[in-house]
Amino acid sequence: MKKRAKRELKEEEEKEEVLCCCEYVNRHGERSHVAACCCDCEDLDDACDRFLKREPQKPESLSHVSAVVSDRIRVPWFWGGARKLDLSIVPPLVLLPALLHLAAFHFLLGVLVLTALPGLVLWYYFFTHRKKGRTLFFLSLALFSLGYMYYLFVSEVFPRGDVGQGELAAVSVGVSLTLLTLIYTKRDPGIVRLDQQAVHSTVTYYSTLPDKDSSFNGGMQEVSMTAVQRIGSSEQEGLELKESGRRNWCSVCRVVRPPRAGHCRICGVCVLRLDHHCVWINNCVGQANHVSFLLTLVFFLLTSLYGIGLVLRSVCPQQNVLIALLYCPGVYTHYSSALCFTCAWYCSIVTGGLLHLLLVQIINISYNVTEREARVALREKTARSACWGLVVDTGVYSRGLWSNWSEFMSMRDKLRLSSPTDLV
Repeated sequence: MKKRAKRELKEEEEKEEVLCCCEYVNRHGERSHVAACCCDCEDLDDACDRFLKREPQKPESLSHVSAVVSDRIRVPWFWGGARKLDLSIVPPLVLLPALLHLAAFHFLLGVLVLTALPGLVLWYYFFTHRKKGRTLFFLSLALFSLGYMYYLFVSEVFPRGDVGQGELAAVSVGVSLTLLTLIYTKRDPGIVRLDQQAVHSTVTYYSTLPDKDSSFNGGMQEVSMTAVQRIGSSEQEGLELKESGRRNWCSVCRVVRPPRAGHCRICGVCVLRLDHHCVWINNCVGQANHVSFLLTLVFFLLTSLYGIGLVLRSVCPQQNVLIALLYCPGVYTHYSSALCFTCAWYCSIVTGGLLHLLLVQIINISYNVTEREARVALREKTARSACWGLVVDTGVYSRGLWSNWSEFMSMRDKLRLSSPTDLV
């Protein structure tokens, strides 16, 4: 009877722990409901009271209110309770259609919007880049731009009859390939991880490791030793390991980075052959996903250039495609044509920026240098630069054009996690 009572009590506790679709555990560890999003908000009440009484706000009031709001905005989910909604994905979903439709009313409005929109995006990029924080704004803008442009192409351009079934199919295939390669690029970029199978023992040293502050953790460092490291106990190997640790030791990830690996301060991880952190995919570009990142750029640019040509051919049939983008008389007489023309200009601006990114990537791959290595070499003045900084040759890893591209295309096949000798 006692066992049965315990079993029933345990089942009741498990039922109580299961969250329904609208429940969640808030940032204080308490159970809450999405319907109570406006209840018991002391921080917001205090801020409103101070505003109405014309009293100065507390220094931490804004951060507390934003933390409460971001924690309480949830989306009901089928399992695991309500999911938290990142507010940074909302502005592109609202602003992009509104601004493009506004720009289609008049030529001057189009010039104003298409000039201000890239400026706002660049300002927000430098604002978030300075804080070294992750945001879904750029990924949301990229995906929604791709989806919304495709929607307008199908709903506004295709019904005109100037675009055939084959051309629509080609654009659809291009969009699909872009999304597929983007999904693959979003996977593991090649994070440097500690191989737990190779760890033989963990030793605590009461002396600081290189590049570490002695005040950190009371001067103690936990170091994972492998069997291979224990065998190599000669004095020369010890000196080499010490020198390697001094150069490549990551104090955050607590691993010795392999050559060409780097630490991303935004993601908080070390990545093999780190190229850069791309805000447009909200992920690092490293050894495991660099090839797919390049393919994503190629597929998007080909699809975008082809789609822009089809749109301009439809709205400006009397003009050459290259001239139509600059001079298309009568395009603002019909709102549908003006909207298509505005979207073509928006796509052209995005395509121009990505063409520059693709050009930089191709040049760096040809010289076997990553973007991170190029920045470091230019800062330390150890590289040769040309063509206004587009070409950066460090002269360290380059083995010729063919060998560099062969290494780049096959580095995914050679990918392997850190060997036991890399572990510390």
